[in-house]
Amino acid sequence: MTDNSVRRPAAVQGRSRRSEQEFLRAGFSLLEEGGVEALTVAAVAERAGMSVGSVYRRFGDKEGLLYAIHLAFTDMLRAEVTQRVSVERLRDVPDPAAAIAEAVGGFADAFQAREGLVRVFLLLGIRHAAVRELGTRVSVEGNLLFSAALERVPVAHPDRAVALDFAYRLMYAGVAHRITQGEFLESDRPLPWSALKSRLQETVVAYLLGGPEPH
Repeated sequence: MTDNSVRRPAAVQGRSRRSEQEFLRAGFSLLEEGGVEALTVAAVAERAGMSVGSVYRRFGDKEGLLYAIHLAFTDMLRAEVTQRVSVERLRDVPDPAAAIAEAVGGFADAFQAREGLVRVFLLLGIRHAAVRELGTRVSVEGNLLFSAALERVPVAHPDRAVALDFAYRLMYAGVAHRITQGEFLESDRPLPWSALKSRLQETVVAYLLGGPEPH
């Protein structure tokens, strides 16, 4: 006798995962196109080609949908940063300046590649506690990754941990500010992404390797 109860759930789970991915892709697209205001249960269902009821059954309501989309996005961003800022590779880079520049560039490139959704969630986190909490957790993980990737780099500061923490904050602030506020908030001088990344790399290298200023 064949036991179909063993095989059927796998197929159902497979369809369920595919449906969830369709909903998440639809949510990503809507957020990039129109921000949080464009993200409605009806719009996600229509974009995914499924029923409104299926969205409610899976996510509960718009808040549940938004949290699921944010969680999936942070997983994607975390994976992309981890791939670009390879701890194993950077630990073996012999030139400290090159290792620092690659770490900073990896973060900047990952954020630029996901610029639209990063902007949505950074701005939403200002007024949405759950989004801010998850974003903070992932950002702190990035801080730990940054420090681990540069653990063999000699830092010309008395407190290595504090120096690396500040370097990460400096890099993160520059990138996040650019994403949320654009290119011309502080100046009418053009500063394309490539130039911003290069300046951040130079600044962080100079700070970490140059040592503290004399008092």
